[in-house]
Amino acid sequence: MGVTFDSNQQQFVFDFEHDGADDIISLTGSGYQVEAFGKCFYYGYEFGENVGGNVRTAFIKHMKFPDSLQDNPDLTQFIKKAIDNLNSCINLYNYNLVVMPESSSKVNQYMLRYIYRFAQPLLRKMELVKSLPSNISFDMDAFQEQYLEDKLENGRPRYTEKQKEEVRKSIREMVNIIQQKDYFTIAKDVKKSRFRPYIMNFLKFADEKDKQLCAYIRQQNILIIDDVTTSGATLNEILRTLRILNEDNEITIFSLIGRKDLMAEII
Repeated sequence: MGVTFDSNQQQFVFDFEHDGADDIISLTGSGYQVEAFGKCFYYGYEFGENVGGNVRTAFIKHMKFPDSLQDNPDLTQFIKKAIDNLNSCINLYNYNLVVMPESSSKVNQYMLRYIYRFAQPLLRKMELVKSLPSNISFDMDAFQEQYLEDKLENGRPRYTEKQKEEVRKSIREMVNIIQQKDYFTIAKDVKKSRFRPYIMNFLKFADEKDKQLCAYIRQQNILIIDDVTTSGATLNEILRTLRILNEDNEITIFSLIGRKDLMAEII
């Protein structure tokens, strides 16, 4: 199946029976599973290589913020198709906990309800929420090891000590600005930052009950879901938050819309 964009009517057309040369987004085939974050990462759909940024953005907005998701059969079928495909690959009945980020989009909640059809009554869910901006920090040690200590082919350091300090200063200034922002602006600013993978404490457990649940569930299967994955920064933060309490779980990641070169922007 695929989705096309009718430029004359300025609307998206869903075809659940056929693939087409003009599809802007398609149900994934052999590329449905890739390795990312050291985990098994599945994604339901992928944009075509030649689809422009404006069309991608318009479709994501159309999918995430419809007037009513329940009253839009094309979108609900679009979501169900991907979950059905996921279930055929991993058997959702084998999972004990679903984790997802807090979001103003209704897509994650709808995916969760549909997943429950396969996995009730054993499945439990957890929603990670945004931390206070003042709690956000930066993993300078990891950034220094992966970037600032980089060497050229001849073995010489890529950056001088003066250049390193200039970068550290700009990062400290960036974090200070982020910590003073409110929730209406922070998500957008953090998401577009090229340092996003190193910005820490962006997500947290909603309450002590969820925190204890994560600590309690050990050596069991966890499914992380999100509606759209571009750089993978949000998923990376979810993994980091979960790993604070638990290193034993088998974790699978699923995004409704993803990409094969997921890690390209954060390596």
